[in-house]
Amino acid sequence: MSGTLDLSAIQQKTAAWFYDHVWTPDTVTQVIIVAASFALGWLFFRFSSGRVTAAIDSSKLQPRIKDVLRNLKRLVFPLGVLILLFFSNLIATLLPVPGEGGLLNAASALLVAWIFIRLALQVIDNSFVRNLFALAIWAVAALSILGILDETLHAMDALGLDIGAFRLSALTVIKGVLAISLLLYSAVFIATIFERRMQRVATLTPSSKVLISKVARVVLITFALLIGVTAAGIDMSLLAVFSGAVGLGVGFGLQKVISNLFSGILLLMDKSIKPGDIIELQNGVYGWVQHMGARYTEIVTRDNKSFLVPNEDFITHQVVNWSHGDTLVRLEAKFGVHLDSNPHMVKKIAEDAAAKPDRVVPDPKPQCHLVEFGDSSLNFVLRYWIKDAEKGVINTRGAVMLALWDAFKKNGIKIPYPHREVFLHGGKAA
Repeated sequence: MSGTLDLSAIQQKTAAWFYDHVWTPDTVTQVIIVAASFALGWLFFRFSSGRVTAAIDSSKLQPRIKDVLRNLKRLVFPLGVLILLFFSNLIATLLPVPGEGGLLNAASALLVAWIFIRLALQVIDNSFVRNLFALAIWAVAALSILGILDETLHAMDALGLDIGAFRLSALTVIKGVLAISLLLYSAVFIATIFERRMQRVATLTPSSKVLISKVARVVLITFALLIGVTAAGIDMSLLAVFSGAVGLGVGFGLQKVISNLFSGILLLMDKSIKPGDIIELQNGVYGWVQHMGARYTEIVTRDNKSFLVPNEDFITHQVVNWSHGDTLVRLEAKFGVHLDSNPHMVKKIAEDAAAKPDRVVPDPKPQCHLVEFGDSSLNFVLRYWIKDAEKGVINTRGAVMLALWDAFKKNGIKIPYPHREVFLHGGKAA
């Protein structure tokens, strides 16, 4: 039958092509040379990797330069293979073997492309993004070097489906992903540089700097997405079909994220909380605002612990801002003295002692009040003011209490301790 598939004929043609183009002395020799070059390059890399890493770590270079050198260290392997292939290609041209060393030339060109691409992309800090871009660019360069770029693009464009007047193919998806990734990274990179420049502007308040930086980041990312989708050839009108579902998903699935985002912007607009403020939460966390992000606010405590608090909590819960409006903060220390002490003398001594620590401000002056006649002591409360609560309040209270102790010891004022006296009535002598 004419429609019968002749498998034996196909097998014979495949075998003939393999023996004519692949299983030849020239091709086999080049394969062996390439394999040997990769093996020797890998051995050299394993031998030198530890020493190069130790030399980089022990150097006094900046951390960013060290990271770049660690990344470049990985190029020792392809660079060594390239050098071996170069000398092998020179030797192969002198041998009386037919052929022009096409495999050696192709392998050398691929290695050169990989090395230059990795060198050019060292400006990217993120390792994942750097590797993604390197692989994508090198894949295109490899297809071009091998001479099959146009055929590959046509094959990928043919693999797709038509949605109305729009055609969605594998090529469109890949172009869209690469374009959006590149534009998003560029937008984030520009936003980061803009934020650093904004921090140097002395005429703006800290909250205004953060607010402007956030708005600029959102605008840049939004434009990057729109331009990326348009550059990929996707019709924006098609997205209108899914807008309802996406809006519903955002309303339910991303409710907390959107709430925290707008809560952070609202906090910066009303200036109720800003970077540098001293914050005390209901759960007892006390520290200063180190960073205000899109989703959370970082509070650093005195023991250098970072608490990441969602922005929504500052809107819905009670928060104590020690530095809101004025940095002047009143603290108090409670103490008791013996019942035989003169309360007028104790009041005068306590107020003078509280004014001695450096961080206690002279105006308003410390005030001491007798608040209770206790079971075994006269109880006082000593109130004083400081202006640098970000340096801690417990240490200031400790300094005031030590000054009280020294003053009481100097003036013979005793601090009582709990005791009980027991009287026995009607007991008989033994």
